[in-house]
Amino acid sequence: MPKIRFTQNIQRHVSCPDENLTGSNVEEVLKTYFAKHPDARGYVLDDQGRLRKHMAIFVDGSHIQDPSAQSDPVGPDSIIDVLQALSGG
Repeated sequence: MPKIRFTQNIQRHVSCPDENLTGSNVEEVLKTYFAKHPDARGYVLDDQGRLRKHMAIFVDGSHIQDPSAQSDPVGPDSIIDVLQALSGG
């Protein structure tokens, strides 16, 4: 099962423990995760279900290609990392 992890800076604001969950793409894993941890959803996704601008998701170390629909595939041993995106210079 894919594993989803959240950085410590996110966990300071909302409870989001690491978990192994079923799913064939990022969206499916997120839906399952947010069903168990609904408070985390509003921190990561906007009211339309899109990834918030200040968030980033990586699958197996690569930035996802479809942040709007989160349709990027995941394998049974994939690691999904959710973190806050940084900007500035």
